[in-house]
Amino acid sequence: MSIKRIHSGGAFEPKIGYCRAVVAGDWVHVAGTVAAPQADGEPPKGAAAQCASALAIIENVLSEAGAGFKNVVRVSYMLPAASEFEECWPALRAAFGDNPPAATMIECGLIDPKYRIEIEVTAYIGS
Repeated sequence: MSIKRIHSGGAFEPKIGYCRAVVAGDWVHVAGTVAAPQADGEPPKGAAAQCASALAIIENVLSEAGAGFKNVVRVSYMLPAASEFEECWPALRAAFGDNPPAATMIECGLIDPKYRIEIEVTAYIGS
């Protein structure tokens, strides 16, 4: 089985020692992903904007792995406040559309309180 590591250049990757995604055979494992920093170095305000930003990062890494949102079979959403999850639903519906993955939403602390959502996905690219 071949293994390919994909780095996105995120600030936490070298600090913690991980990569954005690992393609292992027919599987793409995307690490928990938070919003990208804006020009001021801060993430966008609010869970919905951060969700859209995290999904864009995930979309890019899936594309690099030869996959897309249609290949995602499992997703985990982690939020420090479950009450903020509903505002993310439109972006999630837009991303997954007619190919919804199995999903879990977890209320938990994130690496920094400025982050309002972290998203982790697993995709299958086999036949």
